[in-house]
Order: sequence, then structure tokens, then C-alpha cells
Amino acid sequence: MVSRAQISRRGFALGTVAALAATGPALAQAGGPVKVGVIFPLSGGAGPQGQHVTQAIQVMAALINAKGGVLGRQIEIVSRDDESTPAIGVSRANELISAGVSVIIEGWNSPVTLAMQPVINRAGILDITAISKADPILSGEGNPLAIRLNSSNSQDGAVIADYVAKVAKAKRIAFLTENDAYGNGAQASIEAELKKLGYAYEKVAEEKFPFTQADFRVALTSVRAANPEVTIAINANEGLGMPALIRQAKQSRLPGKLVAAVGTIAPSVISVAGDAADGLIGADIYFPNVEPFASNPANKEFVAKTQEMFKYEPDKFMALGAGALQAWAMAVNEVKSLDKEPVAKRIRGGSFKNTIFGEMDFEPNGQLKSRHYLFTVKGQKLVVDTKPN
Repeated sequence: MVSRAQISRRGFALGTVAALAATGPALAQAGGPVKVGVIFPLSGGAGPQGQHVTQAIQVMAALINAKGGVLGRQIEIVSRDDESTPAIGVSRANELISAGVSVIIEGWNSPVTLAMQPVINRAGILDITAISKADPILSGEGNPLAIRLNSSNSQDGAVIADYVAKVAKAKRIAFLTENDAYGNGAQASIEAELKKLGYAYEKVAEEKFPFTQADFRVALTSVRAANPEVTIAINANEGLGMPALIRQAKQSRLPGKLVAAVGTIAPSVISVAGDAADGLIGADIYFPNVEPFASNPANKEFVAKTQEMFKYEPDKFMALGAGALQAWAMAVNEVKSLDKEPVAKRIRGGSFKNTIFGEMDFEPNGQLKSRHYLFTVKGQKLVVDTKPN
């Protein structure tokens, strides 16, 4: 039999837990460092890129801490590996929620982000997506206060459509598309933008594949037989799949131009693909040594600190992770709170000056506005057209 005293003690304990949960991360972390949760793939095909993004966030934390941190407290990064798997991402999100983080910066794979969003939202913790691109991320369904830094599929689709229609003037187009929320959304966006332009073309081939695929020889044989003028490769597996696709396209003597979806080509991809990457066309939103970034003091500081701490130059993915933390810290210090709602409202529809991207402007739905730059790979280097699209 349970005594009244035991019931009373249990009721007090449950009430205390409920009270702590209701107060959010500010009370949970009072007096100590401010914990920032980070969830990216740290193993598997996208592991190297996820590690780099996590390291870039650590760089930005060091820069912010050197200037007083947030609300006079130091930032502590708590990272987890989502293994590019939605269920594991949800588990890692719950771990960080239990650890008392004030914000979670996440998102390499769109399916993982979409699975984590409602879990993080229900916990009352701000969720900032750094890289995942699927348009539903900003729909408000999983997270009514969503924020994303990377350009969306719809933004990217317009850039690739403009290249196909106005630069390449290709009439025979093939798609090699990752078969998930990201890949299918990216292809749909490109085709929708071509339709908006009133551009007449023939889709001569379409091959779908899973995120983990690394052998594209059969798919490339089918595409090659269709004789496309442009083949658009949509592959977010930058550690394994995309370099393999590039090498195998070269080996198959794929006709026409190979065009990579926006944001899928980083120096690390070219390094693995080797000289097979030469001639590849792509577009992106950040290049550390190209204007307007090269002369930006905040970016120069970030690049120098990354080289000091990790001995390499940051790429776009790293800048997005670091930029997510930078915008969050600026918002926290302005609103003088760690609470989700006031911080999210400051970011969504807001602007921040003196960031690594220059002035960061967010749409009311939480999407960072971006300017895209086309590039061609030459001599295994990105040669950027400095005129933004």
C-alpha cells in the first residue's frame, strides 16, 4: 500500500519536473554554459561533410565566446550523429532535449529534418535547419517557427532552369535524381521553373536512386542512350554518391553537359572525384575567397579561425552551419532571452548585419534570402561567375 506521504512526495516530484519543463531551457541552464545542440551525419557517406559542418559551428562558438558569449555566458556545443536516418535523427533529438539544449541546429538530409521537426517543436526548443532543402521544411506543419539558412529547392530550381534555358539552350534534358523528399522536390522545382519560363524541352531520360547508392553505371547507360544535351544530377550524398556519379559519368562518356543541383558540389566532392569533375557546371551561394565574401571582415575572421582550429578553408556547408549559430546568438543577445518564440520572431523576417554572409535577410517564413553564383569546375577548382543570378 502506498502511504499519503509517498503520494505527496511523488506529486511534488512530478510537479517539480513539470515546472522545470514549463520554464524551458533558460532555467534549465541558469548559471552554466548555454548548450547548443547540433545534429548532422558524422558517419556514413555524408559523414565527412557533417563533421566539417559541426566543426564550423565550433569555430563560430569560439568566436562568439571570445566576445562574451550569449547573455554573458559561454556557448557549449553538444553534437550528435543522425547517421542520415530519420529514426536515428529523432532519437538524437530526444537526447539533446534531455540534455537541456537551448537550440538545435540540424539538417543535412531533408527526410531526417522532416522527421525531427515535430519532436523538437513539441519540446519547446528552437529548431534551425542549416542545410536540408525540401520545401515542406518551411510549410509550418512540423515546426510553425521554422528557420532555414540554405537556399530552398524552389530558389535553386530557378537558377538551374535559367542556365538550361538561357545559357546552355538545351532542348534534350535528362535527370539523375535522388529518390526522396529532397531529390524529387529539386527536380520538380527545376521543371516548374522551366515551365514558368515557357521553355520548350524534351525530358529524354529520368533515373531515380536511393541516397546510399554509389553505383550508377546502369542508370548512366540508359541516360547515355537517350543522348541528352544536359544531364542534371541531384545527389545529396556528397561524401560517396556524388563523387561516384561524376567519375562514372566521365567513364561512360556521357554526352552533353553534366549539371549538378545547387549546393551539391564542394571542394571535398571535387577532391574525391578528381579530374572527372572538370567541366562540371553548378551554382551556389557562398565562396570564401570570391566577392562579396572575400573582403567581408566577419567572413575573413571566420575563415582565419577555421584554418587556425582545423587547418582547412571552410566551404558553403560549413558557412551555413556557422551562420545559423551566428544569427541565433545575435538574436538572443538582442531580445535578451533564450526562449524559443522571441528568438524565432526576431530571426523570421529580420535582418542581421556584419555576419559571414554580409547582411543576412530572412523571409517572414524563416527562409534566408540568397544570391546564387554559377561556376564551372576547371583544373579541379571552382571557377565562379561573380555576377549573381
